[in-house]
Amino acid sequence: MGNCQTVDAASLVIQHPNGKVNKLYTPILAKQIMKMNPGHHVALLLTTIVYSSPVAKQTSPIRITKIKLLKPNDTLLLGRVYRLVSYQEVMRGLMAKKQAKMKKQTNTELEFLRKNESDKVMSSEEEKPRRSSVSSRSKAWQPSLECISEVEA
Repeated sequence: MGNCQTVDAASLVIQHPNGKVNKLYTPILAKQIMKMNPGHHVALLLTTIVYSSPVAKQTSPIRITKIKLLKPNDTLLLGRVYRLVSYQEVMRGLMAKKQAKMKKQTNTELEFLRKNESDKVMSSEEEKPRRSSVSSRSKAWQPSLECISEVEA
């Protein structure tokens, strides 16, 4: 009776999108599972339990589950839980991640441009036009030649 937990630890669990669960008792490569389930990626389920802070009104811990997509050559290990994820779900997730990154990048760029514009406005108000020998030297050199008339011989 006490050996049930030992059997569970000595197996790997694969959850299908339709709710079906497979238990395997030997390590296997992800590409073999992907070959048996075309159109799906294998993902490792990572569960984290976050305990609320004393300030928060929630007393129960929050369980956060993340997934990590595995490469085809990765080995599925015993005692772990894996989930099959369809290609469409993966693409939706990647697009959402890309859009969030682009949005963050454009917001950062906009803030940078606004900051630079305000700095330029402030610096142009503070600056007064100055003449110095350095600024006169920076002009392009122009030769001063007199016209020479050609004499026909």
